[in-house]
Amino acid sequence: MRVGTTAKNPTATTEPESLADLLGGRRGAIDATVPPVAFAAGWLLSGESLPVGVGAALVAGAAVAGWRWLRGHRPRSVLVGLLAVCVGALIALRTGRAEDFFLVQLVANAASALAWLISVVVRWPLLGVVVGAVLRQRTRWRRDPALLRAYGRGSWVWTVSYLLRVAVFLPLWLGGQVVALSVARVAMSWPLVAAVLTVSWVVVRRSLPTGHPGLRHPVAPDEGFAPVNSEQSPQRG
Repeated sequence: MRVGTTAKNPTATTEPESLADLLGGRRGAIDATVPPVAFAAGWLLSGESLPVGVGAALVAGAAVAGWRWLRGHRPRSVLVGLLAVCVGALIALRTGRAEDFFLVQLVANAASALAWLISVVVRWPLLGVVVGAVLRQRTRWRRDPALLRAYGRGSWVWTVSYLLRVAVFLPLWLGGQVVALSVARVAMSWPLVAAVLTVSWVVVRRSLPTGHPGLRHPVAPDEGFAPVNSEQSPQRG
């Protein structure tokens, strides 16, 4: 269920919130598609000139970073996005291959898939780590067997999403398909993130037992929780 709190009652249920509400992701995913599109457009319109494509990507990346900075967004996230564009540009210029501009994304997704997979295996699912950090729970969620299991199942959804990107990007990169890589980069950014947020939320929600107080309220094994009346509509989250 999606659970919130109020000033008068810290355990009260309020307006529901989903993983998308908690984690966001739309803004960053959309911003990340601008430089690759600018790169491909500049590369094509200039007769496949790599310097022009790289220049277009850098200008677009700097413009997005500047806009987000002026809007008061976190400097670290802004700089990380710009750094990724710069690294991709340097690699492409170094190798002389336009498709290598997308190599950073390919490697990053492969590494992310491995990290999420390992996190599930060692029972430190990254979905729980991220949501726990957002909710300022530290590691309390790990003491709740139901939440630990739910986050583990939800983390599999994210693992598969990164593997899917690798499965799409790798053959395109190997084939030097610059335009197709740019299209795939856009298609597998916010649309895929939105789908993963929704599916992982459903998985987490359905993994929690009836009567569980939700993501914001981890329950230790010795605490238990009150069962919900069968006539009531259980909420999870």
